[in-house]
Amino acid sequence: MGPILEVRDLQVSYYTDAGRATALAGASFSLNAGEKLGLVGESGSGKSTMALAMMRMIKPPGRIEAGQVIVDGVNLRELSEAQMLQARLNKIAYIPQGAMNSLNPVTRIEAQMADAIRAHDKQTTKKEIAARCRQALESVDLKPQVAKMYAHELSGGMKQRVCIAISILLKPKVIICDEPTSALDVVTQRQVMETIDRVKDQIGAAVILIGHDMGLMAQFVDKVAVMYAGRLMEVSTVREMFTDPKHPYAKALINSLPRLDNKGVFQGIPGLAPSLLRLPPGCPFNPRCSQAMDICRAVIPPSVTLEGGRTVACHLYADKV
Repeated sequence: MGPILEVRDLQVSYYTDAGRATALAGASFSLNAGEKLGLVGESGSGKSTMALAMMRMIKPPGRIEAGQVIVDGVNLRELSEAQMLQARLNKIAYIPQGAMNSLNPVTRIEAQMADAIRAHDKQTTKKEIAARCRQALESVDLKPQVAKMYAHELSGGMKQRVCIAISILLKPKVIICDEPTSALDVVTQRQVMETIDRVKDQIGAAVILIGHDMGLMAQFVDKVAVMYAGRLMEVSTVREMFTDPKHPYAKALINSLPRLDNKGVFQGIPGLAPSLLRLPPGCPFNPRCSQAMDICRAVIPPSVTLEGGRTVACHLYADKV
């Protein structure tokens, strides 16, 4: 059985008064049904742009330049606008950053869930809609009474779980969660992540988790993709990433995490991420890389697949294909 999601050479640019900013430069990866991918990187590295491009929700001055997003054998890039509207929630769902503030404050939860169902199937009866809404809320550990409530009557964790319930109403094949635990306390964070985990098992979806919390990634994902300046630097299993990262940027990220055996000592990454309008020649990480070579300052490294299936975009591994 092939992957449920394939992203091939996805490219996104933003055309501004200051020039063209390449926010996503040829990203490629795949996910199987039930698999969880953690997408990490510094702010501005292109994580949310990746999610919006997959959903075809990039707005001007942004533009999807090239690439394919194939979900369950269907290339979303080739669909018409009307077909893409049907594909959202049905094939691919997106829980946006700050999702708990994305609920309509003057509409009851059940009405918002019903709108999502009717947008895809106008023949559904009120009874069927009510049953689907109740089932979705129960699957995220919320009581049926929540359907009659307004967003302001819910806690932050309950709002987040309502957003998850809406995203699974039509049993999509892929769920993208853009920092689903931001602004939540650690106990609620764990509850939300366990909810996403359970829901993923129930409907057999692949999950992409976008975030900065490496500890959360270590606990909940199967694979980790590290982004920098619009490029995927490394994609590997979570165990490989935390025990033996290959790309110098991935190594620097892992080394910057606090450790019990080295308390009080913090190791940052020198320098700053480059502006997407003025990327350095060659590898975008080369000005901050301790292992940079002459070729790194002139040639963009290709993404190579190493033994075991992990991919790394670095000249250090160009001869190990």
